[in-house]
Amino acid sequence: MRAGKCAAAALDLSTVQLLAPILYPGTILCAGANYRDHVAEMSKALNLPPEPDPHELGLKPWHFIKASAACVRGPGSRISLPAYSKRVDWEAEIAVVIGRECRDVSVDTALDFVAGVSIVNDLSARDHLRREGVAADSPFRYDWVSQKSFDGALPFGPWICPIDDIGDLGNLGIRLWVNEELMQDSSSSNLIFSVAEQISHLSTRLTLRPGDVIATGTPAGCGAARGRFLKPGDRVSVWVEGVGVLINEFTD
Repeated sequence: MRAGKCAAAALDLSTVQLLAPILYPGTILCAGANYRDHVAEMSKALNLPPEPDPHELGLKPWHFIKASAACVRGPGSRISLPAYSKRVDWEAEIAVVIGRECRDVSVDTALDFVAGVSIVNDLSARDHLRREGVAADSPFRYDWVSQKSFDGALPFGPWICPIDDIGDLGNLGIRLWVNEELMQDSSSSNLIFSVAEQISHLSTRLTLRPGDVIATGTPAGCGAARGRFLKPGDRVSVWVEGVGVLINEFTD
């Protein structure tokens, strides 16, 4: 198919509006605390000792789920910041899209089930992680919906690059700018759990299906570490090597 001819006429990108490459992904799974530089940055900001490598503790990758229809927005979309939050943070992430049904797969074969690579911005309402008035040791303290699943919380795009067209998935540059200021500048070589490790582990918990999206973690440079957050009028650009640039503007 890829060697065949395309019957559609080519269009200049400046003349079209791109939608999210998948408008309604089946399941969106997002890795938490999965870049070494980000974990080190947050430990320092919170005056905590450096965390050991989770592999040394026998830990597995950790993910949460975002709502599909509510959260996904395409490239160029203007995104309204949630009225209930004053601390919406950016998180540049490399995303992989599952291409074949995937259950109990090994690390060695996990990438065979990936259709392609894209970009997401895993937005977070940092001031709504914990519920007020709930005990610190309560299992019901955390509010993942308010923090991670508000309308527009996952800009996604600008397209999906076939996995075969991506060089070394474990060594891709990733950067994010707020307006013209560079905030995140790292590489997937800083991933704690590789993309293959994440897919393999997730496939032991649920069957991954074509169109599912895995956001693989964000590097250092988020607003939380510096006390700076998104405001109306900001323009955020996320670049991933070999994929492209995802750009969105924010409004009140």
